[in-house]
Amino acid sequence: MTATLTRPTLGPVESSPRRRRPRRAQGYRIFRATALVVVVLAFLAPLVWMFLASLKTNVDIYDASKSFVFTPTLENYDTVLARNNYLSFVFNSFWVAFASTALSLLIGVPAAYSMSRFTMRRSAVVVLMARIIPGVSLLVPWYYVFSNLRLVGGYSVLIISHMFVALPLIVYIMMSFFDSMPLELEEQAQVDGLTPIGAFLRITLPLAVPGVATAGILSFIFSWNNFMFALVLSGATTKTLPVAIFNFVSYASIDWGGLMAAAVVVTVPIMVIALFTQKYIVSGLTAGATKG
Repeated sequence: MTATLTRPTLGPVESSPRRRRPRRAQGYRIFRATALVVVVLAFLAPLVWMFLASLKTNVDIYDASKSFVFTPTLENYDTVLARNNYLSFVFNSFWVAFASTALSLLIGVPAAYSMSRFTMRRSAVVVLMARIIPGVSLLVPWYYVFSNLRLVGGYSVLIISHMFVALPLIVYIMMSFFDSMPLELEEQAQVDGLTPIGAFLRITLPLAVPGVATAGILSFIFSWNNFMFALVLSGATTKTLPVAIFNFVSYASIDWGGLMAAAVVVTVPIMVIALFTQKYIVSGLTAGATKG
C-alpha cells in the first residue's frame, strides 16, 4: 500500500518585524526633522526680524510690503554707536558681569565644596531660598540701604546685586559637580602629605574646571541680560545695555529702528559667547549628572 505524501499549503507570508523597522525609523526621522525645523524657525524668526528691522527706517518697519525687500540703511547703528555712545554702556555691562561673576566664583566654589563634603544640606536650602525669592521684592529695601550708604549709581551696588543672582546658581552647579567626584582622590592626596586645603587646590579644583567654566559662563550671561537691578540701582554713567535700550522709548513714540539696532548690539556678544562655549556648558552640566 503506497502512502501519498501531501504538501502542506503555505499561508501568506507575514512580514517580519525586521522589515517593518526601516519604515518606522524613516517616519521617526521625518518627524524629528520636521519638529527640529519648526523649533529652529520659532527661535530664529524673532532674531531675523530684529536684525532686518535694525536695517530699516521707521516707515519701512510699519510697511508690511517691505518685510524682506527694502533698501538697507546703517543710520540706526550710527545712532546707537556714535550719537548715543553705546560703547560706554557695553563697557559697563561687561565690567559688571565680569566682576560679579569673578567674585561669585571666588566665594561660591569653596562654599559649594564645603556643603558637598560636609553634607550641609540646610545651608544649601538657605542658598536655594535666596535664588527662589523674587528679586523685585528686594529692590525697595536694597535701594533704601544702599542710598543711605551713598552707593546707588555706582558699580559696586550693581556688582553686589548681580551676585545675588549668580552666587546661588554657582553654588548649586558646583555642589552637584563635587558630589559626583570620588572622595578617594582627596584621601589619597592627604595620605601623600597634603592638607585638606591643599588637596582641594591641587586635586579637586583642577578636576572641577569644566564645572567652574559652566557656572561662570551661565552667571556671566545672566548678569549681562539683567535689567531689573540695573534699572533701579544704576546711575547716568553706570547704565548697562538693557537699561540703555529704554532711551529709544519715549512717552509719545518709539524709535523702532534704533531700538532694534540697540537690541542687536545687546544680543550679538552674548550669542557669540554662547556659541563658542556651548560645548563647555554641556560637558560641565553632564559631568555632574552621575556619581562615581
